[in-house]
Amino acid sequence: MDDLTVTDLPDEQRFEARLPDGTVVGVAEYRRHDDVVVFTHTEVDPRQEGHGVGTTLVRAALDAVRAAGDRAEPRCPFVRAFVEDHPEYADLVGA
Repeated sequence: MDDLTVTDLPDEQRFEARLPDGTVVGVAEYRRHDDVVVFTHTEVDPRQEGHGVGTTLVRAALDAVRAAGDRAEPRCPFVRAFVEDHPEYADLVGA
């Protein structure tokens, strides 16, 4: 979805996907342990499922992890499946 804005909210330990009107349509929750971002839960508004919100959200979150020089631990099944389907992110979770 090209019209989504994904923002990291470190105080809330989550990334949010918002529509242009500010409506939150997806979240990727995480816990930070030193330089590892542990993704624990991803949720997309049911009315937005199938429109690429989850993919856009997780891609932006993992890109932010990479840009910060951190690593990712995908405990959330959605994030884990995304990484499995997108090998360009495997280096973020490898040992």
